[in-house]
Amino acid sequence: MAVKERVGLVVSDKMEKTVVVAVENRAAHPKYGKIVAKTKRYKAHDEENKCKIGDRVRIQETRPLSRTKRWQVIDILTTATQA
Repeated sequence: MAVKERVGLVVSDKMEKTVVVAVENRAAHPKYGKIVAKTKRYKAHDEENKCKIGDRVRIQETRPLSRTKRWQVIDILTTATQA
C-alpha cells in the first residue's frame, strides 16, 4: 500500500513538536464546473521544531501519534523568507 503524502503551508507552530498544515485541494464543482479550492488542516509531528509559519512542507501519513495527530513532516520545501 502506498503511503499518503501531501504538500501544504504551515499555518500554526504554537505547539511543541506539532505544526498545523493547511493543504489546498482544487477541483471542479460537480454541477457548475467552476474550480473550487477546498482547504483541509492536518496536525503534523515536527520533531525538531524546525517549521515556522509560512513554510511550505511535505507531510506523510503515519501511525496515530496523539488523539488528532496522524501525520509527520518529511521535509521543508521552502521557508517563509524564501516565499
